[in-house]
Amino acid sequence: MAEETNNTAITHYALDKNVKFKRVIIKLSGEALAAENGMGIDSRKLDYVCEEIADIRKMGVEIGIVIGGGNFWRGRQADEKMNRSTADHMGMLATVMNALAIQDRLEQQGIPVRVQTALTITKVAEPYILRKAIRHFEKGRIVIFACGTGNPYFSTDTGAALRSCEIGAEALLLAKNVDGVYDSDPKINKDAKKFDKLSYMQVISLGLKAMDTTAITMCMDNNVPIIAFSLMEKDSIKRAVCGEPIGTYIGK
Repeated sequence: MAEETNNTAITHYALDKNVKFKRVIIKLSGEALAAENGMGIDSRKLDYVCEEIADIRKMGVEIGIVIGGGNFWRGRQADEKMNRSTADHMGMLATVMNALAIQDRLEQQGIPVRVQTALTITKVAEPYILRKAIRHFEKGRIVIFACGTGNPYFSTDTGAALRSCEIGAEALLLAKNVDGVYDSDPKINKDAKKFDKLSYMQVISLGLKAMDTTAITMCMDNNVPIIAFSLMEKDSIKRAVCGEPIGTYIGK
């Protein structure tokens, strides 16, 4: 069954029997799309990310996406003299650029997408409205949630946790540039230990940098499991939604 909307036909895919998590939030960093210098958007990376996402959409998974903006702006790291609220709002706008790029590439693959923003930018995206987001999922659309929470002093990690709780996501998929959570930076320490499973409280008490503490606490309070894995590992998102052992599982 297909419905025509904005020149993109909606195809309702049956839920694959191997899927464990029917509705998920995928958290991407802006760097996942970045060119070699860490800035801007690399077309090949954008293609790869969108192909991975399209694959699980075709398995019947309902998908929300939250993406950072670090490939365009990294807040006060870019200018320490800048007011924190100003820097954070600039970062929110950077996430919109990434969201629109993903929307465009997914729609080129025939996947209908809506971008919703926590800041009101109605010329390019819808304002975030929970009931409307749920309706998009029911109609077979992917929803990209941009601008984090819409508030300064909160990261896009917290935005991903908040949206996961609000939409009733069954898992928060933390697609990173490393293959899980380690006790120290594996790029610096070759003896860093990778964790296969952690409780929320272990992440907090050990001071691990999987996500910020606010995001971890929100997921813990609302029983949203987090799966951290490498985005660059082929079919990693598919393996995560199917409940296969991958990366690091954070939960009860």
